[in-house]
Amino acid sequence: MIKSLVTGGAGFIGSHVARHCLALGHDVVVLDDLSGGFADHVPSGAAFVQGSITDAALIQRLFEEYRFDYVYHLAAYAAEGLSHFIRRFNYTNNLIGSANLINESIKGQVRCLVFTSSIAVYGTNQLPMREDLTPQPEDPYGIAKYAVELDLRAAHELFGLNYVIFRPHNVYGENQNLGDRYRNVIGIFMNQVMQGKPMTVFGDGLQTRAFSYIDDVAPHIANSVNVAEAYGEVINIGADEPYSVKYLAEVVALAFGKEPRIRHLEARNEVVHAYSDHSKAGRLFGQQATVSLEEGVARMAAWAQRVGVRQSQEFEDIEVRLNLPPSWRA
Repeated sequence: MIKSLVTGGAGFIGSHVARHCLALGHDVVVLDDLSGGFADHVPSGAAFVQGSITDAALIQRLFEEYRFDYVYHLAAYAAEGLSHFIRRFNYTNNLIGSANLINESIKGQVRCLVFTSSIAVYGTNQLPMREDLTPQPEDPYGIAKYAVELDLRAAHELFGLNYVIFRPHNVYGENQNLGDRYRNVIGIFMNQVMQGKPMTVFGDGLQTRAFSYIDDVAPHIANSVNVAEAYGEVINIGADEPYSVKYLAEVVALAFGKEPRIRHLEARNEVVHAYSDHSKAGRLFGQQATVSLEEGVARMAAWAQRVGVRQSQEFEDIEVRLNLPPSWRA
């Protein structure tokens, strides 16, 4: 039996990847500290361990007990904008925690470590974002992700650790944390609509993103360990068509049968336009994004109306408050 560890498997993308790993016949162990996920998101059939990737002793025990064949590393605090104000927390969770997993993967002779990075590594003004571009991350979150990419490359060169790196972007869908105020704009919008509040948009709303439905992303991440040509590669994955945040708000309102109500907030420090080239993913995995924004949002809205909004743990330990956007100030 193939044994796989999925970190962040009670979270959004991780829970879907764990589900697809089970479908592939893997014996799956999910590790999650529930800081942004929920235990009932862990798919049936997976073993669940509550804990953090920053706990080096726990990671060591898990690897010794289960002797994993594959590691899918999706645990991260993925709030790009907030990462400027929580540098220590960001690097501890997103970089040091990753180093713990890489250490044990080397020692345990894991067959492949699949890492979800981010298009945040590219920075701004590199469009379309292609894997052969030199990353120029502009926020601590992107810096941490790129550092892990570089560390995986070094681990392969010295120890032979195989890896696949994905750079997904703006992924949305069922199991997304609707109660997180700092990230996941579609979830934030849905939360506000269901509470009868206007949707809050930073700036004019003309910034663009290529929003990617989860079922166009998670299956390829899970199956990548079976694609030999993907080993050692960095791969953009997600939707091709960028849309403005303003248009997104209109689509979300329509999915709930409401007229769009938007409240514009002061613009924040963020990349204005972001979309990727996915030709490599197409070559490696075949056809890519097939779910339109309108269809994907409708599916997520139907799920959101069934489950309602649950509040995640409030982030209280802001390290730097200078220039913190007013809407994030407690």
